[in-house]
Amino acid sequence: MHVVICGGGVVGACTAYFLARRGIDVTVVERVEVASSASGKAGGFLARDWCAGSPLDALAQRSFALHASLQDEIGSWSYQRVSAYSGVVVADDDERRHIAPRLAWLSGGVIIGGQLSTTETTAMVNPRAFTVGMMRAAEQHGARLRIGEVTGFVRRGVAIGGVEVGGETLDADAVVVTMGPWSLRAAQWLQIPMVFGMRSPSLVYSTGRDVPAEALFLDYEDNGDALTIEVFPRADGSTHVTAFSGQLPLPIDPADVKPRPEEVTRLQAICERLSPALRPERIIARQACFRPVTQDGLPLIGRLSRSDGAYVATGHSVWGILNAPATGEALAEVIADGRAETTDLISFDPARLRPLDPASIRIA
Repeated sequence: MHVVICGGGVVGACTAYFLARRGIDVTVVERVEVASSASGKAGGFLARDWCAGSPLDALAQRSFALHASLQDEIGSWSYQRVSAYSGVVVADDDERRHIAPRLAWLSGGVIIGGQLSTTETTAMVNPRAFTVGMMRAAEQHGARLRIGEVTGFVRRGVAIGGVEVGGETLDADAVVVTMGPWSLRAAQWLQIPMVFGMRSPSLVYSTGRDVPAEALFLDYEDNGDALTIEVFPRADGSTHVTAFSGQLPLPIDPADVKPRPEEVTRLQAICERLSPALRPERIIARQACFRPVTQDGLPLIGRLSRSDGAYVATGHSVWGILNAPATGEALAEVIADGRAETTDLISFDPARLRPLDPASIRIA
């Protein structure tokens, strides 16, 4: 059996790993490079129970456990347990600066409202290192990585028989779409429900030991705009800060996703208010990414009912890094055995949403 995975992000890499570990022949086709988009530019925050009460709960719990076990087995991607806190950034003349609780590494204008978690339930990874590490582990089990653009699918009756890459046909017994928001392009060839991109800029700082393992979710008011600032420290000494999420046109080429100068300037000014550790000279990356989101906020994971041999896994929104391992594990079970055993995927069945009309597709 030969499986072609379209997309070398975190979900594609994890799916390749769990398929290859079963001895299945796998080729991952990636247009730019492994972890070139959101999988390399996300925060990397992991939470065991923050999806409790939602259809994502079992997937998140399984994935949180897999992150820990994969780190022990094959990992070298700056995994660490963290605590998380909520808070608010206040003005210089706010009296709460002098009486409210705060963390030692933060400036006086950051007030901590409460502790959201302990190291028992939350953790961090470097998402690029994790994605690249999982792809390398898949290759060690026999998977192959091919750099190229998928330009179409090959049909044999009602079945998918392969993909077109660089004018060449790559035969396959099964094809998996894991292209993040660019899975929208595959709707030109398959009947896939709508996936759209939510864009966020971010800055990454080299903070060394100056920032402890304390993730932050901070409310901030900027010129009348209510924002949430997310601060994610990693074990490799980097700290990721993001804000300003919004929906914008998705570029055709992922390499064209870049931060805008004005949003970088704005985010940098906010960071300087948060902590002396977040100084301009410490910035090591100015970036932006699009996260894949579906109409109902739940991912698409499973078989595409109108095309034999076609599968999809995308739409994880902010929980893509967290939920990639359990997604890849369960999807590998569906492809190899016909059903998922480790995690129930019924809530994520692509058939729950109406397929997208190919004529309606617009990519900037």
